[in-house]
Amino acid sequence: MKNTLIVSFSLAALAMLGACSQSDNTVHGGNGASADPMAEELANAPVAALPPSLKSSKTYRCKSSGLVKVEFFDDDLTANVTPDGAKAPVHLTAAEKGKAYEGEGYKVEGTVSPITVTLPGKSAESCKA
Repeated sequence: MKNTLIVSFSLAALAMLGACSQSDNTVHGGNGASADPMAEELANAPVAALPPSLKSSKTYRCKSSGLVKVEFFDDDLTANVTPDGAKAPVHLTAAEKGKAYEGEGYKVEGTVSPITVTLPGKSAESCKA
């Protein structure tokens, strides 16, 4: 009885291993044609632009004693501002290099301490790093 079980398990294992060696690969687009149906479209696609990297990140103390964190990016057109107590930064953009960063009622002027920050509903104030 034991010999019969051992022989039957061995034959089953050999049958499974034999099935592993069979190739089931299918090649499409023979005769030099591309296997990728989007190959031409991808070859002609424009190069993707990377997002700007972080240039500097500073926390500023304003005249009203509040804190503002500003992150400047290396394209000199984008910045993130996080006022004291805010959970998420607000993305700001400048119309051109050297101009103020603005968005959602926020405005940041300058990139070197001191800067001028305007928060929504408040007047502009000077802030130092």
